[in-house]
Amino acid sequence: MEANELIISIKDLSKSFDGITVLSHINLDVYKGDIYGVLGLSGAGKSTLVRCLNGLEKFDSGEIYFHNELVKFDRSYRRKVSMIFQSFNLLEQKNVLKNVELADKINPDSKLSKEERRQKATDLLRLVGLEDKLNAYPSQLSGGQKQRVAIARSLMTDPEVLLSDEATSALDPDTTKSILELLRDLNKKLGLTVIIISHQMEVIESICNKVAIIDHSEIVENGSVYDIFLSPKTKIAKKLIYSKHLVTRLDEEKMIKLIFNGEVNKPLISNIVQDCNILVSIEYADTRTIEGKVYGQIVFNLPYYDSDIEKLKRYLELNNINYEEVSRSELE
Repeated sequence: MEANELIISIKDLSKSFDGITVLSHINLDVYKGDIYGVLGLSGAGKSTLVRCLNGLEKFDSGEIYFHNELVKFDRSYRRKVSMIFQSFNLLEQKNVLKNVELADKINPDSKLSKEERRQKATDLLRLVGLEDKLNAYPSQLSGGQKQRVAIARSLMTDPEVLLSDEATSALDPDTTKSILELLRDLNKKLGLTVIIISHQMEVIESICNKVAIIDHSEIVENGSVYDIFLSPKTKIAKKLIYSKHLVTRLDEEKMIKLIFNGEVNKPLISNIVQDCNILVSIEYADTRTIEGKVYGQIVFNLPYYDSDIEKLKRYLELNNINYEEVSRSELE
């Protein structure tokens, strides 16, 4: 495959249940090597979208293309687009190795011998860090280990795309981090394209290069994680990004938002205080690592006096620091 090759294209997809619209005119392009996040609150429609992608749900209208060919949801497509779930879906009566082997065993098109199947399952379990758990049963595993087994099982069919439906939402933060790091490694080592469904912004920011935000059945923002994290446009995007950081006081209180892109390594606030001789009150500050680079933003109240405001703006412009003036209501 060539770099930047379109691998999945969703065109004008809509879905309803009992007259209630769940997905409305969804358009989305996923390219080879993307780790694409689909973000939204509960009930927004994101899980229905991924179930339409893997054929578990039929949709009312629209089309899905895989390598520019209309998807027929046959066995060939299902082998190339695999999925992991929040609930792991492991068979309790089978050990780890047999759970992974099962994905090939039930494949009527498989050409692997019993020995080849076992070797492949063993290799995949080694790849996900469970080479010492081959004979363990699901009841003997932690949640993170169960998800690693599920990931290994999903790879038995040599998929090109891995769908993850809230696969880390039942896990603690440290385990979530380790699973996301594993998915990133698989993306790099295997050239695996990953689509992650989540309601957690921190999950999307930590691993994805692109994100689509769904709200009330529609995609309301779509683009690079970098752009949407630094400059969210819609109310739901702002809520997901700034949630729990800002407390409503004066709706139209004016503030300054500084945006830095990993190239700023100076102590910004202390320099402003020292060089401009003004005090600022920080309302929100956050930095994230996105695709190996540190990005961030700081929001603070404007000084009281107009002369101090002008002095601050001149200082930011002279030092090539991106900023914008915002009101509290624009951030919430």
